[in-house]
Amino acid sequence: MTDIDVLRVFCGPDGNAGNPLGVVRDGRAVPDAAGRAALAAALGFSETVFLDDADRGTVDIHTPSCPLPFAGHPLVGLAWLLRSLGRPPRTLRPPAGAVGVDFDGDLTWVRGRAAWVPARTTRRYASPAEVDALPAPPPGEGWLYAWAWQDEAAGVVRARGFPRRADGVAEDEATGAAAMLLTHELGRPLDIRQGAGSQILTRRHPDGILAVGGRVRRQAP
Repeated sequence: MTDIDVLRVFCGPDGNAGNPLGVVRDGRAVPDAAGRAALAAALGFSETVFLDDADRGTVDIHTPSCPLPFAGHPLVGLAWLLRSLGRPPRTLRPPAGAVGVDFDGDLTWVRGRAAWVPARTTRRYASPAEVDALPAPPPGEGWLYAWAWQDEAAGVVRARGFPRRADGVAEDEATGAAAMLLTHELGRPLDIRQGAGSQILTRRHPDGILAVGGRVRRQAP
């Protein structure tokens, strides 16, 4: 039997909400791509991450229907888990490239580039109420990140994420990669309130690197 840790990533300030994540700490337990795809589909989380080399931080990320070169929520969750086990990583290595890791109190941060984010559309709406009123998923094709300013001066955004992949994930509760893309497009750090109560924080660095961070908790049994 494969051991799986289940976490909630990008929890709100009260520790609630967050996007469920499956973590397979021993990637050798599921060595082939077909087996990983099947496990990710069976779990049904927006992503499942496999740790293939703990020393180097090599990881493999799967949605229920496809692998991803980069995603924020699995990397933040895995970094937090390894720290909780006394092995805080400095770098994780998904297929897209080397991802730096930082810890700041109860926040876990990972760094990457907007070019690593798989293709998706960000669409601005006039108000948070319009974002809240969208069906899950909205009509159309392709990944949609719907957002509106909740407090533009303070950089607070209301957002919802819709993969629209027909793989059972109607809405993504909290999406680190999309948050990074929106940060790149708007050119400023953001405090994103996504889904049913999740919080995603972002930063920009002068060298074009973007950081995404948040709180992580273990999923209650």
